[in-house]
Amino acid sequence: RQKNIDSTSETKPTLTSDASSAQAENADALSRLLSARLTLASASSSSDSAAERASPPRKKARARAVEGAGESGASLATAGLTALVLGLPSFSSVLYPRSGSGPFDVNTHKVSGANMQANGAGQGQEPELPCLNSAQNGESSAAGGAHSNGLLASSADGGTPVGVTAANNGIQPAGSSAISATATLGSETGSSMKKKKRLSQADEDVIRLIGQHLHGLGLNQTVDLLMQESGCRLEHPAATKFRNHVMEGEWDKAESDLNELKTLMHSPNAIVRMKFLLLQQKYLEYLEDGKVLEALHVLRAELTPLKYNTERIHVLSGYLMCSHSDDLRAKAEWEGKGISSRSKLLDKLQTYLPPSVMLPPRRLQTLLRQAVELQRDRCLYHNTKLDSNLDSVSLLVDHVCSRKQFPCYTQQILTEHCNEVWFCKFSNDGTKLASGSKDTTVIIWQVDSDTHLLKQLKTLEGHAYGVSYLAWSPDDAYLIACGPDDCSELWLWNVQTGELRTKMSQSHEDSLTSVAWNPDGKRFVTGGQRGQFYQCVGILSIIDLDGNLLDSWEGVRVQCLWCLSDSKTVLASDTHQRIRGYNFEDLTDRNIVQEDHPIMSFTVSKNGRLALLNVATQGVHLWDLQDRVLVRKYQGVTQGFYTIHSCFGGHNEDFIASGSEDHKVYIWHKRSELPIAELTGHTRTVNCVSWNPVLPGVMASASDDGTVRVWGPAPFSDAQDAEGPSEICSMDS
Repeated sequence: RQKNIDSTSETKPTLTSDASSAQAENADALSRLLSARLTLASASSSSDSAAERASPPRKKARARAVEGAGESGASLATAGLTALVLGLPSFSSVLYPRSGSGPFDVNTHKVSGANMQANGAGQGQEPELPCLNSAQNGESSAAGGAHSNGLLASSADGGTPVGVTAANNGIQPAGSSAISATATLGSETGSSMKKKKRLSQADEDVIRLIGQHLHGLGLNQTVDLLMQESGCRLEHPAATKFRNHVMEGEWDKAESDLNELKTLMHSPNAIVRMKFLLLQQKYLEYLEDGKVLEALHVLRAELTPLKYNTERIHVLSGYLMCSHSDDLRAKAEWEGKGISSRSKLLDKLQTYLPPSVMLPPRRLQTLLRQAVELQRDRCLYHNTKLDSNLDSVSLLVDHVCSRKQFPCYTQQILTEHCNEVWFCKFSNDGTKLASGSKDTTVIIWQVDSDTHLLKQLKTLEGHAYGVSYLAWSPDDAYLIACGPDDCSELWLWNVQTGELRTKMSQSHEDSLTSVAWNPDGKRFVTGGQRGQFYQCVGILSIIDLDGNLLDSWEGVRVQCLWCLSDSKTVLASDTHQRIRGYNFEDLTDRNIVQEDHPIMSFTVSKNGRLALLNVATQGVHLWDLQDRVLVRKYQGVTQGFYTIHSCFGGHNEDFIASGSEDHKVYIWHKRSELPIAELTGHTRTVNCVSWNPVLPGVMASASDDGTVRVWGPAPFSDAQDAEGPSEICSMDS
């Protein structure tokens, strides 16, 4: 064979088209020689089968790769060696013919009959065979025979690495430098796939958020590895330097860092604010350390020239008079020198930097907290206090509340009234319930703090026309009772003693059917449909003038009243299908709500923003008093010309409940027009519903059937839900 190679090498420079036959003969001879060589290698591997079975799986795989090359692989290897020996123009022209035919397809990067190693590790070499290296993803390293996983392909004798790693099962003679063109082609083939997939902006943001959270946990090495492997940057290097200088209290360096950050900021004025915060911390720390002269220099030579927040500078100058550090911390409402105050300072400083430079503080926790709150807001039955602490919830599952915890079940039926019950109302502290009836009595019920069951506390009698409306004073010490249309009297009761403190009647022709307490607890307003609108002083303000009349507004036929929190404005619904605001101080009024049908009653949310109206033949409407727009019309309820009182309720007043002429109690989520619960059990019209303001799982309803029903969660914790969470809860007690 050496003679053939030598002779071929000698004739190579003088090859012409006439010598093609000689080349073909040499190629045939070389092909037969290589085939014989492969046959010998196969026989050798068969004879060593016992040793092979004991060899590692990786060696077996390499042996199978050689044996299973098949005729296509053999012919390919023969053609390659023939090209080398005969000096054809290019080795790649034989391996990768332009026509695309043959065992190797350049477009698909597949070798017919060749086995690719799945995990991308290099194929092993037999002592006298070329190194066969392949990777599943087609990647190869351009230097030192390094694979995509970082391994090096060794030479046959275990010495220095083979110079090139061929991709796609290409064949490379050991120690040969004549096939650099093959290495170049293999490198070009895998170069596009070798590049890492570029991360999207969202992926980079998530990695940065995770890195910030891990950094807050003290896992700094993990953060470094994450940023190195992902190619991301947690924050700008200038921001990192600035952070370190602030936390270490190196104020001069931190101030110089601001000049470097100035070019990265959107607002140039933010630099002045940041510098002011830095110098303020520097000034306070000097004062705490007793360095009064240095603090005075900061105040005069550094803070004052900024000409920013002069009022604050005057306050800071007053701290010079503090006798000791405790006095300084108390007056400045400052935690003192240390990590805690500097961390809070850094949180304030971060608000002026773009998130691309430095992330807002604890950004991942903020996003998770917002996600939890959003899930709670969308939960139809969520009726408990929102806990902002993420430790109180599971981040691994979505938030879902069970309907069993919602007040859909009858807990108690109060039957002490002997006629229609027209009204009921919980006290402001949630410890009592007052119910008024056509039987001329008012019953005060005590709410058990443990079982949430009610027991009769007092009975207030003497309301000749019956009781159609009740109003608790802001401190729950007094209760005012009103009668129906024909009643001209008003009763003011002392709840604790059960005594009638004041019985008010301005004229026998009056109709005092509604009342509302002023938030100051010293005044209340009352009125009726015969045109009376009075503001009275109660016993709490002037003891010797019980029920004296302060002001009146004639000609207003009042259906319902409410006092706003400003202690000036009184809302009144009248017979003109509207709600107007009356100011008793400057005697002005204005239109706020206008409906197309009579407003039978209304109530206002605690924040004074929303009003809930029961409109004749229309149902329940929600109005925004500030924007003066109709927000929502709730469906399902049957509302004719009876006076039905609805209410806000549940935690954060997220729910709305109303009685109905179809004997049911309807409950809606404030943002949903369809009811989430229809409570059955009453046998006649439900006139009023009251939700306990302190216990969101307790609700009461009053009906013409003479009963008051107390509603609460399911009585048994293991009760089965028969319906899905999106279905209407309808329960018959």
